[in-house]
Amino acid sequence: MALPYKDQSASKKAQIAGMFNNIAHRYDFLNHFLSLGIDKLWRRKAINLLKPKSPKNILDLATGTGDLAIAALKLNPEKIIGLDISTGMLAKGNEKIKKRKLHPRIELLEGDSENIPYSENHFDAITVAFGVRNFENLEKGLSEMHRVLHKGGACVILEFSKPRSFPMKQLYGFYFKNILPLLGKMVSKDQSAYTYLPESVQEFPDGPEFLAILEKLQFRNLRIYPVSFGIASIYYAEK
Repeated sequence: MALPYKDQSASKKAQIAGMFNNIAHRYDFLNHFLSLGIDKLWRRKAINLLKPKSPKNILDLATGTGDLAIAALKLNPEKIIGLDISTGMLAKGNEKIKKRKLHPRIELLEGDSENIPYSENHFDAITVAFGVRNFENLEKGLSEMHRVLHKGGACVILEFSKPRSFPMKQLYGFYFKNILPLLGKMVSKDQSAYTYLPESVQEFPDGPEFLAILEKLQFRNLRIYPVSFGIASIYYAEK
């Protein structure tokens, strides 16, 4: 199992929370800088997949600083709940929400994506951006998503994936393993966080393998949309 801090005995969940607390102050800048701003386009494409559902009650898991939750306002929902285990990330997210006067339409709360504090069939849609890769127990987290989703509701999951074709596979591998950790360390002062990123992407069961897990957990109407030559993928699933 990929871990941010291999010299620590804490669980993956605790380490993930600590890691994001450590980099919260520079997370948004690094996200947009290291992806050259393409991550914003990926989020918009993910949200657009939910348009036909017109969801009124949305859960954004691993919400971080709330970027995907804010993007989801385009769907004109009545309420968006953002859930995250990192208090540092939530603090930065709530600064955005307050500055843009988006409360109470968006509410960011501390919580565990593998133990979602809501009843069955509670949400019309669920969104996750770059979060499922960090679940301590992937199937448990996905099962929780299925539990709290309405029958007929949909979820979109944006996650890094592994390009398979030349030359993107080679360029991506070099950038992720050599350039990104160096830049991440320089800006965030936490080298482990940006060493963990490529390791966790490499370990993650992306593409058809991830769709197979969703199917096993009773999700249906599964679709996958690779973006930017397979650097990331958007997964669509319904309950």
